[in-house]
Amino acid sequence: MKRKIELLMVLLLLIGAIIASKGLSEYVTSEKVEKGTKTVVLDAGHGSEDPGKIGINNVLEKDVNLKISKKVQKRLIEQGIHVVMTREDDDGFYNESKSNKKIADMKKRVALINETKPDIAVSIHQNSYPDAAVKGAQVFYYTDSKEGEKLALCMQAALVAGLDPANHRKAKGNKTYYMLKKTDAVLVICECGFLSNPEEEALLNTKEYQKKVADALCDGVLTYLGEKKNGKEKTQTKTEETAAGAASAYACPAGGLSGIRRI
Repeated sequence: MKRKIELLMVLLLLIGAIIASKGLSEYVTSEKVEKGTKTVVLDAGHGSEDPGKIGINNVLEKDVNLKISKKVQKRLIEQGIHVVMTREDDDGFYNESKSNKKIADMKKRVALINETKPDIAVSIHQNSYPDAAVKGAQVFYYTDSKEGEKLALCMQAALVAGLDPANHRKAKGNKTYYMLKKTDAVLVICECGFLSNPEEEALLNTKEYQKKVADALCDGVLTYLGEKKNGKEKTQTKTEETAAGAASAYACPAGGLSGIRRI
């Protein structure tokens, strides 16, 4: 009898510990929200054996993506944002034995983002097109995501304002890109420029311009998250102006440039 009572006491203590642990977890989570801590996942596209786009002067997209991502990471951390990176070096995001490394890479990126459950995710890329005259940053979002569209508008407006006010590209919905389709979080793909354009390739390969790109991306992120001073009202006005006048500035195939990129 005594033994049974002891076992019952142990069981009750275990149940109490589990309940207390759950309560503490919920408290910590709510405290995090109350303090306004936001989480952003930064995805530096490509890496390792996958160079991404290769510029006309052999600049590798994967290198530019990572350099810009690290600059964005640094500034967001300074602003009190919790940042998670899908990669911080040139290692592949896959098991070396995988036959289809590209698919394995994409699946792991999506899994990391979904497990992190961030407020938003930003995938950083560079674009390319057969016509070397084509240039300009453009942001893509999942067509059916209203929040994705809002984030994309903020990012597009910030990139235009920070890099090239003459860029009339606008944020564009897409239903085919893997990251957009498979990620649960609000995610956008930011094509920061064209490596097929000599001028933009040269700029994107400099620390100074990479910082400008990173600053613009940070402005877009902070605006969407409501962390920027004079934030929402002011930036939404700028965003609406940008979106309203954002007809394509360059001759492109029907449907614009949305079908060019295969992430």
